[in-house]
Amino acid sequence: MIVWESFDLNEICIMIMLLLGYATLFLLPKKFSNDITLLFSIWGVSIGFLFDFTIGGGLVNFYVINDSPEYELFDIFYYLLFAPSSYIFIYFYETFRSYKNTFLWYIFIFALIGVGLQTVFTWLEIINFKENAGYKPMFSFAVFITTQTITILYFELVYSKFKILIND
Repeated sequence: MIVWESFDLNEICIMIMLLLGYATLFLLPKKFSNDITLLFSIWGVSIGFLFDFTIGGGLVNFYVINDSPEYELFDIFYYLLFAPSSYIFIYFYETFRSYKNTFLWYIFIFALIGVGLQTVFTWLEIINFKENAGYKPMFSFAVFITTQTITILYFELVYSKFKILIND
């Protein structure tokens, strides 16, 4: 593993996003127990690893994270962005889950947000799609729909079995 191939815009943006993501995580009013916060933060990183190592360099190799196909320190920082993202996703899902028909709309909207962020990450050269690899951005929408559906189903399972809210 190298520290970085070159320290430029993508590394600076990852540092800024890490600060914003974790600041948001800590500044939101506390809703979940510490165990649940940790669980869904680790869940987010795990889902990110699973899909990125499957389609981004593992079984199939559609893209490179950051500047190099070698692992860099900032690749780890990139994966750590999935923790606050997962927490925020679950945080707002729990906020809106009492409304009828929220599930499908929520996943659809967050899948669009995910594709939008992936587009920004592509512009910032945090994600570099390989030419002629056959990957289309619309595939990401399916990945986000899948991962977010699994995440919400897992949240509902945990919610049904454990006291997860602080005010319950």
